[in-house]
Amino acid sequence: MSLLDRLFGRRDANEAVRPLYNAVIARGREPHWYAQGGVPDTIDGRFEMIAACLSLVIARLELEPEQRQNIAWLVELFVSDMDGQLREIGIGDMVVGKHVGRMMGALGGRIGAYREGLRSGNFEAALVRNLYRGTEPAAGALEHTAERLRAFYLGLHAATAESIIAGRLP
Repeated sequence: MSLLDRLFGRRDANEAVRPLYNAVIARGREPHWYAQGGVPDTIDGRFEMIAACLSLVIARLELEPEQRQNIAWLVELFVSDMDGQLREIGIGDMVVGKHVGRMMGALGGRIGAYREGLRSGNFEAALVRNLYRGTEPAAGALEHTAERLRAFYLGLHAATAESIIAGRLP
């Protein structure tokens, strides 16, 4: 938000979903994903874990057409955050847009892959392909991650959209 916006009391519309975005980021950073789940504790691994959590939230919100604007704002926050993160690690202005574009494509692909994996019963294969980048994780790690993400997804379905938007994740 710019200084003028703060002085004149204008707020970014996407701030309505900031609590949800912050909750998704916190969920994706939980240490168990990396310690027990075997997700690589790297920049790419953290991106993938956050993208997995965000994908499940978006897939849930997509079930309610009136949530389209909130989904758009949520994605807008994701793009802004990823842009800032890339700049922070030293990616130059000339290529940030390309990286963000790839990340957006990856997020879209993850949403579809995880939704279909959950629907078809082939969720673990989607996780190995995306979250673990095609490398089979250690014994028990995939089970840990798949069980917790499935429980998260089921919890999202039991929750109201209003509580999800408020950042109260199951």
